[in-house]
Amino acid sequence: MTFATYTDAILSALIFNPKFNVVVARKQEILDGVYRTENLEPQSILFVGFNAAILSCKAKHISVTEISDTALAYIKSKGIAVTYIDSADLSKHQKEFQCVIAMDEYFTFADSDQMQQELIAKICSLATSFVISTVRDYKNQDFKDRDFSQPIMVRNGSDYKLYVENHDWDVTDRTLWNSMVYEINAANALTTYGVFQRRTMFFKQLAKFSMDAGAVNFLVHKNLMYKSLIKKNYEHVVSIQFE
Repeated sequence: MTFATYTDAILSALIFNPKFNVVVARKQEILDGVYRTENLEPQSILFVGFNAAILSCKAKHISVTEISDTALAYIKSKGIAVTYIDSADLSKHQKEFQCVIAMDEYFTFADSDQMQQELIAKICSLATSFVISTVRDYKNQDFKDRDFSQPIMVRNGSDYKLYVENHDWDVTDRTLWNSMVYEINAANALTTYGVFQRRTMFFKQLAKFSMDAGAVNFLVHKNLMYKSLIKKNYEHVVSIQFE
């Protein structure tokens, strides 16, 4: 399964959430915090996958990639003018965007070290100023978070949706695992997303691969933490800088 499918679960959780506007505003606040640190509010942005902040984005030029037809239609239904770019065509858009936003541990969606390096190089080749992403601290990961992310329940009146993310780790390679996301509603109807092939990404590893891809600096924003809409775990916000 693709990263686009993974972020479809996030879209589902957002649409169902009665605090929709609050959630969108919080995700935008995280990006605004990065923009202040970078001293630049980008006017050309590429979002990788669906992210709630796209609904409040004020950039003049907004593009999206690795996103489902459903998510793209939803964004457009909200009156957001976006340009869709097929992931196969990204090589035609090198250094076209001031900022590329690839949250939700995007760089863990790979099945090998080589694939991760290529993924980082591809995303870095698109940005002129910086890339924003998120990373969990796998080096110091709590044992209870290994098999499951912390589940979350989204309530809407008497109705609810429960999101559970399961991690099936490879028995021979401790850096590899498969993820599944389960969405269960109050009527016990089940929607599944996955399977997603994943690989751990460490801060130093991401920094090195980014520098190899032409970055001039790598920053972990100590005062910014990101939380997905489908789990309670926090992720560290990082920016990969190019100027």
